[in-house]
Amino acid sequence: MATLPMGTFINLYPYIVSQDKTLVLDDKYINNLELIFSNQPVVLTGTGLCSSALKWDVDYLTKNMGTEKNVVFLSSNKKFKYCDDHKIQQYMPDYNPPIKRLDLSFKEFIKRLKEWKTGDVRLYLQQALNTNVGEALVADFVNFDWRWLNHQQKINNWGPLTSNLLLVGMEGNITPVHYDEQQNFFSQLIGYKRCLLFSPKHYDKLYPHPVYHPCDRQSKVDFDDPDFNRFPGLDKLEGYETILGPGDVLYIPMYWWHQIESKPDAGYTVSVNFWYKLTYLSRVLNHAIYPDLIFFGNIQKHFSETLQSLLNYLQPLSSGLLMRSYSSAS
Repeated sequence: MATLPMGTFINLYPYIVSQDKTLVLDDKYINNLELIFSNQPVVLTGTGLCSSALKWDVDYLTKNMGTEKNVVFLSSNKKFKYCDDHKIQQYMPDYNPPIKRLDLSFKEFIKRLKEWKTGDVRLYLQQALNTNVGEALVADFVNFDWRWLNHQQKINNWGPLTSNLLLVGMEGNITPVHYDEQQNFFSQLIGYKRCLLFSPKHYDKLYPHPVYHPCDRQSKVDFDDPDFNRFPGLDKLEGYETILGPGDVLYIPMYWWHQIESKPDAGYTVSVNFWYKLTYLSRVLNHAIYPDLIFFGNIQKHFSETLQSLLNYLQPLSSGLLMRSYSSAS
């Protein structure tokens, strides 16, 4: 098990978080199949899935990423809470997002990383891998264990691979508790990351933002400083914790809540993930497994869409009434 002892760099949370060793397996071809098929998280060690990328340190990436711009997020603190720009424009135009986006070449990003000092904004590169990278990275990418990945995709009735996201983060960076609507193999390449995982059955105890909010699919709770008066269900929350090191792969099932933290005071981290959409059959199975989460999510989505349609309908109507009133007054 590629892990670090409890307390080496983690906070001691007041809610229940256990290190469940049944979630850590070193046989990628047999033992993990049942867990993955049943949408249970599992840490796979010694898979060799991305062994060709274990040399992707910043020097190697700087040399081979090319000159194209990369997506870099900026945060005034260590939390990188994703925001949907479309929802800001549509529903909350006055909302001030907690992170900002900047497009930088990899060399520019590394320069800022090396010049960073306490008090500066923190940086987190999150770039989809594409054909603009150098030939060496393409060769490494081709040498991933696609045979195993394609096998998992087939037997679990997953849809197409939608993206491979390269993540290069500063020590201590945190992606706060959220869930995704795709299946994810999260492969750790450089450094260590601590992962918290919570089952979808704890949906009501994680206090998600409303579906129309720019931070939809994310928890309102600050897990470093939880407010038990505002969020009383936290004391009944149970979760899992694991530490990922180079070569480890974490399967994060769709709808499982998770928080990812780079080990503080230990240098940068590099990871890559594999996101898969669902087929129709997989969607049906997930509706059967997580009916409450999907039901409430759909209700919120339907309500927000209905409200927006109503506003779209009323806007020209109200404008017409105002014009008629103005004409009458004239």
